[in-house]
Amino acid sequence: MLISVSTHMEEDEYAKLIRRMNPPRVTIDNNSSPDATVIQVESVNKHGILLEVVQVLADLDLVIKKAYISSDGGWFMDVFNVICHDGSKIRDERVVGYIKKVLERDPAFYVPSLNSSVGLKPSDDYTVIELVGTDRPGLLSEVSAVLTNLGCNVVNAEIWTHNARAAAVVHVTDDTTKCAVEDPKRLSTIKKLLCNVLKGNNDLKTAKMTLSTPGFMHRQRRLHQIMFAERDYEKVEKTEQEKENKLTTRVMVLDCVEKDYTVVTIHCRDRPKLLFDIICTLTDMQYVVFHGVVRTEKMEAFQEYYIRHVDGSPVSSEAERERVMQCLEAAIERRTSEALELELCTADRVGLLSDITRIFRENSLCIKRAEISTEDGTAKDKFYVTDMTGNNPVDPKTIDSIRTQIGQQAALHARWNSSQSSDPQPEETTIGFLFGNLFKGKTFQT
Repeated sequence: MLISVSTHMEEDEYAKLIRRMNPPRVTIDNNSSPDATVIQVESVNKHGILLEVVQVLADLDLVIKKAYISSDGGWFMDVFNVICHDGSKIRDERVVGYIKKVLERDPAFYVPSLNSSVGLKPSDDYTVIELVGTDRPGLLSEVSAVLTNLGCNVVNAEIWTHNARAAAVVHVTDDTTKCAVEDPKRLSTIKKLLCNVLKGNNDLKTAKMTLSTPGFMHRQRRLHQIMFAERDYEKVEKTEQEKENKLTTRVMVLDCVEKDYTVVTIHCRDRPKLLFDIICTLTDMQYVVFHGVVRTEKMEAFQEYYIRHVDGSPVSSEAERERVMQCLEAAIERRTSEALELELCTADRVGLLSDITRIFRENSLCIKRAEISTEDGTAKDKFYVTDMTGNNPVDPKTIDSIRTQIGQQAALHARWNSSQSSDPQPEETTIGFLFGNLFKGKTFQT
């Protein structure tokens, strides 16, 4: 046993030495492409490095139009064609410098392991609360009301709902100290009352509330992990709108027999952070992407990956194949919804989230997703809402009523958040079309 441990430690130190001798190289080029900034990343390969790179680009809200991925052997090389949200190239030298600085750091210290997460702010400054339970109308309103009554201010939060499940990562501070809540008795009370809210009338076994350990956390990464652990990918009865969305998402998992890969192809409507969601799920399922190509055309996205499990084996059973398809479909759907986006900007105060979500509930709006943030004393929140059925457009009169109730001191902008465009057209070419001749003549089997 001692010999085994010693050997593992020697291998780990050797891997660190190799990475330090070959630090990542990042090239950012605004001349090669007429309509995008080309970012090339080269590095010693390690599991999870693709997600780390994609996560940095996603956190900067950059739109990835094309990507070429290659990590066969011990070397990793990716090329991304990216644009800003307004369609322009990256011209801001501060953003260019940030990308190079972050991605060229020693990978050994770059991002925590899969069991932790990544973020910009240590949780010592706030208390991180993770919530999961059965979704129902008014749930966020009830949760925020409890936190307000307990003297907690929500400074940042992200809430997702999918397949009748709801998950949230919430950052709260003590209303008095403006720092993390540290009193054990108070934390115990918060946990007890929030669990009661999450349980509702019929969720006695599956409701969970967790106080995260200190460290760094990337909320969206964590939400994927929470939803995956809750098995939100398993089939439930869907609304008519959800069934329509599913028809426009096609995921196939095939065998590339001669190369001993599993081939994953995805064709769906494009949206922000789609690539991050896909790579996050594959990584958390312990798959390695050896080759991949991503391209977008208008509102459609085409992705193709050649993967193996971390132990080197391809997908080996029909049950595993089905699970990969279900999990990737769930990853796509979690942030895909036909909803009205309500963007609120106002002075932050304790109880603001409770008041706003109560007004939504009283006007029969259902919150499908939410992003809560606070910056320099200003609350900047986004809510993605539907009517109670989830099928009908929100009445403009309802929005007018909400504006009246929240008052003129708050700016509320409404925008239809549609992941819908015309239905994706079937591809005329066969599997392997993204790679051209790379696997020409090879056999793909279902």
